[in-house]
Amino acid sequence: MNKMATMTSFRNRLTQLEARLKAENDQESESRKPTSRALRTDMVSSRPTIRGLPIGQEHGSPGRSGRFPPSQRSACLPLSLPPCNYSPKSHDSFCSTNRHMESKLKKIYQYAGILTIDGETYQSTIDDMIHLGELGTGTCGHVVKMEHKPSRKIMAVKQMRRSGNTEENKRITMDLDVLLSCQDCPHIVQCFGYFITDSDVWICMELMSTCLDKLIKRLKKPIPEMILGKIAVATVNALHYLKEKHGVIHRDVKPSNILLDQRGAIKLCDFGISGRLVDSKARTRSAGCAAYMAPERIDPPNPSRPDYDIRADVWSLGISLVELATNRFPYQGCNNDFEVLSKVLQEDPPRLPPGGDFSLDFCSFVRDCLIKDFEKRPKYRKLLEHTFIKRMQTTPDCVAAWFAFVMKTTQAPLVSPLRHHWNK
Repeated sequence: MNKMATMTSFRNRLTQLEARLKAENDQESESRKPTSRALRTDMVSSRPTIRGLPIGQEHGSPGRSGRFPPSQRSACLPLSLPPCNYSPKSHDSFCSTNRHMESKLKKIYQYAGILTIDGETYQSTIDDMIHLGELGTGTCGHVVKMEHKPSRKIMAVKQMRRSGNTEENKRITMDLDVLLSCQDCPHIVQCFGYFITDSDVWICMELMSTCLDKLIKRLKKPIPEMILGKIAVATVNALHYLKEKHGVIHRDVKPSNILLDQRGAIKLCDFGISGRLVDSKARTRSAGCAAYMAPERIDPPNPSRPDYDIRADVWSLGISLVELATNRFPYQGCNNDFEVLSKVLQEDPPRLPPGGDFSLDFCSFVRDCLIKDFEKRPKYRKLLEHTFIKRMQTTPDCVAAWFAFVMKTTQAPLVSPLRHHWNK
């Protein structure tokens, strides 16, 4: 009887989590829809005004990126947003007082329209941007390719629609805060500045070639271990930097949020649902993509205090590496979030398949990332000491050459890079 009651309680919790994720996904899908009106209005708008500003409330909004899973410029920017004072009572709040928020919003507006590109600072408006095409849609907005006319710089610009939705406002301020604070990290996508109009916030970022989710769809086969090693090194370093320098947990680590370019640079992006750590813990359960969620985020050991820490991102990295190394999402045969969440909790953690061409230390690294008991799962400092990471740090970098070969010998994917099926 107790076993049946426990199972019923477990299923009820999963059902509630699935419903919450679906509601958030539907809400995000609606808010992210690009409109021709938005593009036309913003491309001819005058300098932004402060009227009707809804952005900013709190950090760490819950959210997810899709219905199904797939996948040394600190002196240049004039703005580095000041840190907020956090407390367990405010959890992931963007600030602790309204006065502090007003100060921060004024500072955000003060530097809107100032772009720093290749060491040069430009006072610009959205009129200076030429729309060149669509790039895709992420957790926090619609991304387009644009040219900055004064500098002739081609960049990726994320359009985040301003609304009265508190969660969307959190994402805007969090994404800006993280990007503007991380210009000295080579493994995080760089930001040139931003524009604020009556209807949107436009964040101007360096243009990368692709994300890993799109790349593996183009490749149509697993990514070699040597390349995955460089991806693991860059991602762990980026996550470690976020935690140590800014007290931030990413919360949405997956192939679509890891970018690559023709130079072989590997960078982490999309920080809208990142969260501030309080006493090294995050306290928002539902942020992120269900398929990459760690077990402790789905079913916390102590439901009354659903805390988790950066080891939840370690799990997400492990799932991503298995997917990229096999070209198969680890949890097969699932038709919806509920079935995936159930498998995450009930099945043994995924492993690299035996008999594959994987080194012992790569298998060991993935196994360490996917320890179900988060208290036994290593944190970043320990991962950086792993023999696999140490070996990959000293291995000659062949990412650029491999990427050039892939782009030359493969065709573009026939499916949208934003769509992911459970069973590849």
